Amino acid sequence: MRNYEKEYIQRVQFIRSAVRESGADGIVYGNSGGKDSALVGILCKAACDNTVGIIMPCTSVRNYDMDKRDGETVAAQYGIETRYADLTAVKEAEKAVLAGGVTKLTAAAEANIAPRLRMATLYAVAASENRLVSGTGNRSEGYVGYFTKWGDGACDFNPIDDLTVTEIYEFLRWLKAPECVIEKAPDCSTGRPMRAKWALPIKSLTLTSAVVK
Repeated sequence: MRNYEKEYIQRVQFIRSAVRESGADGIVYGNSGGKDSALVGILCKAACDNTVGIIMPCTSVRNYDMDKRDGETVAAQYGIETRYADLTAVKEAEKAVLAGGVTKLTAAAEANIAPRLRMATLYAVAASENRLVSGTGNRSEGYVGYFTKWGDGACDFNPIDDLTVTEIYEFLRWLKAPECVIEKAPDCSTGRPMRAKWALPIKSLTLTSAVVK
């Protein structure tokens, strides 16, 4: 197990350096209500008081209910500013444009629209307010390619991209983060839970990615 006190100090210093060296005034990240965004939000807020988390529901019922509530719980506990951007209508408009003679969307293509809309939203905020966009992807997901290119895979820096899923949970427990984000099942915001979609246990995913340097 990592020394999470040391990890906390080093990651906060890394984020502070990234902000200072870039000349940015703050940080923005997507607050999905999940474990990864919770840890990123906690670290970024500790490093930079001017940190904003954007909750961006998009079509999924869970986004408007559990994810929103859990995201708000973490933000409230750590004093993180929260804003909301409902992207459902934006996604439907994009689908309508594409259906108007541009292309016939596949299920995979449609599933990747929401992550890309979220990243476009984060970068619009960042560009308007001189902020850096923090990534929220972990090492295990990165290893198997569980992210959307130019969607949640895009960022200016990522303070947790070397941590496996197991380490994310360990870190959150060390930080005494709300149990709601530690206990909830992962979800890709398309209505298909991660474990069912990949048919790969989180423990196996962690062990596999941990041996790859």
